[in-house]
Amino acid sequence: MQLLLLLVMLTVCAARPQDLYGKMFTFPQQTDTAHVRLMTSRQDLKAVSVCLRSFTDLQREHSLFSLATTSADNDFLIFKKAADDEFEIWAKSNMTDFRGLNYKLNTWLSVCSTWDAASGLTRLWVDGNPSSRKYTSSGSNITGTMTIVLGQNQDSPGGTFDSKQSFVGMISDVHMWDYVISPREIQNYEQVFVRFTPGNVLNCRELEFQTTGRVLIEDKQ
Repeated sequence: MQLLLLLVMLTVCAARPQDLYGKMFTFPQQTDTAHVRLMTSRQDLKAVSVCLRSFTDLQREHSLFSLATTSADNDFLIFKKAADDEFEIWAKSNMTDFRGLNYKLNTWLSVCSTWDAASGLTRLWVDGNPSSRKYTSSGSNITGTMTIVLGQNQDSPGGTFDSKQSFVGMISDVHMWDYVISPREIQNYEQVFVRFTPGNVLNCRELEFQTTGRVLIEDKQ
């Protein structure tokens, strides 16, 4: 009975979309369990754009955004490497690395990434500063039931987490679009108080989610 009560306390589900503007998800420790699952009914994406804000002091590798389907663990993944200013962006289980963007510790940063299935081109933005455009994967959409996770890197849909790839810190303002948003929209997102077009797949002001493990929802600091 005590174990059941503990599991109930550690799993919190938002039964209907919630407005998390001005809020943040806090991941206070390294674990292979704590995560946030973001809900979407979409089952076909010909393009992806994701923007979020993060705050961490991690100097090891960690996942910022993980989308898996039954056909691919890394259908879309934003992954920070241990090396300074080095990222991996995965699309359809293919990876491209990005270097030279100023990823600072202990400060809020905006991170955005885009991918287009037709061209295969991927791009990364950190605090409004763009990378070069690089080829990752083309020719097929992301299809099937989508499991989207913050705080962990999925090696199977919704699970098989590695604590050494977990995120420790805070994440807020998560948005996802089913098209490649323009550089102007990314610049507007980065400036916080400037209006931008909210995500049409995920929108932090109408977010349906489930938290598992030690994840806190707090006022953004």
